[in-house]
Amino acid sequence: MKIQDVVVALERFAPLPLQEGFDNAGLQVGLTETEVSGALLCLDVTESVVEEAVSLGCNLIVSHHPLLFHPLRQIADKNDVQRMVRKAIRHDITILSMHTNMDNAKGGVNFKISEKMGLDNCQLFCEKQVGDIQGGSGVVGEFCEPLTAMHFVEHLKTVFEVKCVMANQLLERPIRRVAICGGAGSFLLPEAIAIGADAFVTGEMHYHEYFAHEQEIQIAVIGHYQSEQYTAELFQEIIREACPGLKTCITRINTNPIQYF
Repeated sequence: MKIQDVVVALERFAPLPLQEGFDNAGLQVGLTETEVSGALLCLDVTESVVEEAVSLGCNLIVSHHPLLFHPLRQIADKNDVQRMVRKAIRHDITILSMHTNMDNAKGGVNFKISEKMGLDNCQLFCEKQVGDIQGGSGVVGEFCEPLTAMHFVEHLKTVFEVKCVMANQLLERPIRRVAICGGAGSFLLPEAIAIGADAFVTGEMHYHEYFAHEQEIQIAVIGHYQSEQYTAELFQEIIREACPGLKTCITRINTNPIQYF
């Protein structure tokens, strides 16, 4: 089996045309016609993750966040990205990133978040059409039984293993319909309100965006890494179905650069 077979499977699930204009999803480093020895799956590529791939005998890394977000003017030793590129090339490791195309895909990152939350009747909102490919920036679903705002917050803390949830004033009505956008999803808050969601869950928002929504919608911000931490599980499911028998490993490294004290 070649690395290209894995690339095809992932891009069939989340076609590259679904990515946002600012993004750089797809092949980052390496060759795709090489035989694949195993795939290491992660949210972020770090030097430790590349070293982990070497130690596990995986010559493919599949990440959510792209390693190469900005063009490199040189490949030397001046920053971590340059070092990671050099290390990957030195060890014949190919790096593939599936970012906003996987966010926007049906069954993608936001569907995985909704699955973890236990939502039913999930569907895309803020939809987009690229040729004959349909996607959407967010997902909306429902709890089979509504939760109080406090129970909702506690549920998020348990599911995503977070110490705290940043929220606006607790809603005084039950929460049933929930809109989701993993990562930096504050741009979807107006859309979440427009579709009648009781709550909006995302990874990060700016201070002033919390204002003026008291008792209109429950905002719940759980952290960028935390909201997307199960993306590697999604990669594994896609690869196992399309490439049975291929060794897949979810990284054991917590790459979240934010520490909580």
